[in-house]
Amino acid sequence: MSPIRSAFRSLKREGALIAYVMGGDPDLETTEKVVEALIVGGADIIELGIPFSDPIADGKSIQQAAVRSLSAGTRPSDVLEIVGRVKKEHDVPIAIMTYYNVLYSPGLDNFLADAKRAGVDGLIIPDLPLDETAEYSKLAKKHGLDTILLAAPTTSPDRMKQLVKHSTGFLYLVSLLGVTGARSQLSDETLDLVRSAKRYTKGKIPLGVGFGISKPEHVRAVLAAGADAVIVGSSIVNMVSSGKPRDKMLRDVENYVRSLKTATKT
Repeated sequence: MSPIRSAFRSLKREGALIAYVMGGDPDLETTEKVVEALIVGGADIIELGIPFSDPIADGKSIQQAAVRSLSAGTRPSDVLEIVGRVKKEHDVPIAIMTYYNVLYSPGLDNFLADAKRAGVDGLIIPDLPLDETAEYSKLAKKHGLDTILLAAPTTSPDRMKQLVKHSTGFLYLVSLLGVTGARSQLSDETLDLVRSAKRYTKGKIPLGVGFGISKPEHVRAVLAAGADAVIVGSSIVNMVSSGKPRDKMLRDVENYVRSLKTATKT
C-alpha cells in the first residue's frame, strides 16, 4: 500500500487534510520552512507545487506564486530536493502538483525516476491528456508513485469511471468550475457534487475535494457530504505572500492549518 493510501487508512473516520504550497515561493529556504509549519500544524499530506509558466488550472494567487518562484530561478530539481530534505525529517506523504510539460521535457520515465528517488509519493498533473492517462499511470506504477487524477463538475459518468479506474492514492475532485482560489462560501451545488462523486469512489478510492476551500466550516461541510479529504491551497499561498516577517507568517500558517485540521475531527 502506498504512503498516501496508508495515510488515509490510518485516519479511519477522521478526514484527511491536504495542504498545498508552491515550491520556491518566494525562495527555496522559505518553502522548506512553510512545509515544516504545515506538518506541525497537522497536515496529513503535503501537496508541493513545481512552478510552470502557464498554469491553466490555477487562479490568481497560485499563478502569482509560480511567477515569483520562476523569477527566483526555481527548477523542478530544486523542488525535488526540498522533498528529499523534508522526508529525512518527517514521515509524511508528499504529492507533487505540476503540469505535463515539466515531465515531458526531460522524459516521463526520467522525471518519475528522479521524483521517486527524492521521496515523492504521488503526482497531480491537471493537464495530463486523457489519451495518455493509461500509459502514464503504468509508468507511475512502475516507479511506485500514485497517479492522482482530477475530476470536474462537468465530468461525465463514463469519464468518472475511467478516472476512478486509473487513479491511485486518491481522486482529486475540483469542486467548482473555473480556477483555484479561496472562496468565502461553499454552494449547495458543490456539496451535491461531492455526494455525486462519492457514488463512484466509495469502496474504491479516497475522494479529495479542493478549489475554494478556505475555512473550518468548509472543511466540516465537505467531509459531511462524503469527502475523505479536503485540499487547501490558495489561502495558504496568500499567507506566504502576505509580506509579514517570516517568523510571524510561519506561525500564522501553522495556526491556520491547525484550525483546519481540528475541523476534520468534528
